[in-house]
Amino acid sequence: MIKKITSILILAIVAMAFTTTKSTRYKCMIQMKNYSGEGAYVVVSLLNPKGEYEKTLYVQGDDDEWYHDITEWWNFQGKTHENIDAITGATISGGNRAISHINIEDDKIDKGYKIRFESAVEDKEYYKDDVEFELTSQTVKSKVAGKGFIRYIRMIPQK
Repeated sequence: MIKKITSILILAIVAMAFTTTKSTRYKCMIQMKNYSGEGAYVVVSLLNPKGEYEKTLYVQGDDDEWYHDITEWWNFQGKTHENIDAITGATISGGNRAISHINIEDDKIDKGYKIRFESAVEDKEYYKDDVEFELTSQTVKSKVAGKGFIRYIRMIPQK
């Protein structure tokens, strides 16, 4: 009986190891508007169909002393204590652009999930939804205009 249970557990573990969710890597370019002052912090997040934070995809700005300025995301991050060390980069100055790579699970596309780009600059405004759009098979290949410090973002699926 114990051998049978052990065999079943081993098969279950092996099956779980091979049923990972497939994801696609996207090249994501963020083009900033011209502004003077410090570099912008930009957080890229995945939102579930209810509009709630599900996951942090990337953070432009690696000094956690200023993360509290990105208010909405910081409230989520403070609750989850998600390790973001591997998905951070430098801030982006006015008029500049940054290119990063983000992974999005394929089962989130065309299912009501959204991607949000929040931006904040020291001693300036904070834009909760500088760029926000639903993840569809069309929008993940598009150019989307920003409302705050971001002029536009462009995403390109990598093969």
